[in-house]
Amino acid sequence: MARLHLFDLDGTLLHGTSAPVEISRQLGLEAETVALDREISAGLIGPPEYAARVHALWVDLTDAHVAAAFEGAPWLARIREVWAEIRGQGDYCAVVSLSPSFFVERLTGWGAHAAYGSRFPAVPFTEPVDPAGVLSAAAKVLIADRLCEEFGVTRADCVAYGDSLSDKDLFGAVPVSVAVNADSHLAGLATHTYMGMDLWEAYELVRTSR
Repeated sequence: MARLHLFDLDGTLLHGTSAPVEISRQLGLEAETVALDREISAGLIGPPEYAARVHALWVDLTDAHVAAAFEGAPWLARIREVWAEIRGQGDYCAVVSLSPSFFVERLTGWGAHAAYGSRFPAVPFTEPVDPAGVLSAAAKVLIADRLCEEFGVTRADCVAYGDSLSDKDLFGAVPVSVAVNADSHLAGLATHTYMGMDLWEAYELVRTSR
């Protein structure tokens, strides 16, 4: 039976940062977005409010800013190699993140079968964010279920990789999980724990298990 590997983005594939922080860095608004990251991590605001507030910060955002943020972000090493190996094994890999879809979806170019993020309007913005399109921890499980159906696997065939509160529901829904540079929200929940800068090393923890 094929397996489906589900990857979080912020703090997992991106080390010590989030896509919104990297985007805001291009606009000189890093500090403001780091503060928002702290608020959502502490549970002081929810995903819809977070999305609305970063959208308000990004009034001057262009596609060039997004491309520069993506290219210059501190990615873990060997992401593409891991996904190539997964594909070569006949398995599937997907990214599911609360970050904006216009950033997350770029990862299909690195080999992800699918990439889902919160739906934002096209850049440059001429419309507000629709709260209905903003993902949550619970939405990650729903998307995982849809991907299982699409790829012909079940939750029992899934491996989740994450680092924080937004991954807690998914870690509880699948049998195998890898906490990658994780915070205290995932303590005791993960099957495996990895600290480091190389995704291949995290993948090795589950590579041979079926």
